[in-house]
Amino acid sequence: MTYEHILSETDGRVGIIRLNRPEKLNAWTDTMNRELQDQVGRWNDDDGIGAFVVTGEGRAFCGGADMDGFGTRLDHTPTRAEQTKFSSPLTHLLRQGKPSVFAIHGYAVGVGLTMALPGDVRIAATDALMSIRFIRVGLVPELGSTRLLAQIVGLGHATDMSLTGRMVNAEEALRMGLVTAVVEPDQLFDTAMEKARQLAENPTPAVMLVKELLADNPVEGDLDVVMEREQVRDRLARTWPEHAEAVRAFAEKRKPNFFE
Repeated sequence: MTYEHILSETDGRVGIIRLNRPEKLNAWTDTMNRELQDQVGRWNDDDGIGAFVVTGEGRAFCGGADMDGFGTRLDHTPTRAEQTKFSSPLTHLLRQGKPSVFAIHGYAVGVGLTMALPGDVRIAATDALMSIRFIRVGLVPELGSTRLLAQIVGLGHATDMSLTGRMVNAEEALRMGLVTAVVEPDQLFDTAMEKARQLAENPTPAVMLVKELLADNPVEGDLDVVMEREQVRDRLARTWPEHAEAVRAFAEKRKPNFFE
């Protein structure tokens, strides 16, 4: 499809999304949100895609929400639908969908950071600057980020970032676990693609089971429930052709082929 605020393409089993408003530091819009949801949803349903990369065109990943339209919100009375709609489709698409790698350079501010938290891997360029900026404009974080950020970096770091709105550079983000790697800007896309290919070469049905467990079990207080969930899914995976192919490949001393 042709989009207005994103670019998309595929490279083998990897999908690539580029936020495409470089003149505005890829500022977030409702159009960008809808287009991201549409493309991620399509790839989640596409057996030919095993993972995808999200990055930004130009000097920044995403400088936050486009403030140009905020003035109209001040006099807007929310509709009933707006008052009762709380979940974010994009968050669910990322959490419940194919593995995603976010390649962050330049600014990732406000929603420019919270949109990456439901993703599976975040890699930063050395010039990256990240901020949960909402408190600086009298707002609160969204997209599930008050839980997701705390899970990723710990409650102490999440509290500090959320209540100060301060900038976190790439090295600090690596130390706190917000990103898993820091590379030079000219290596960022290739590094993200290499990681996405590693994710995409694994059997997708089993990958989705692991993602379910990682979404539910870290907040489950009952360890027996955690192990039950694991065992139920493991017993299911043992019956699938992907596992049988892996066993055959091991016996035959070859690489398994999960996609033919």
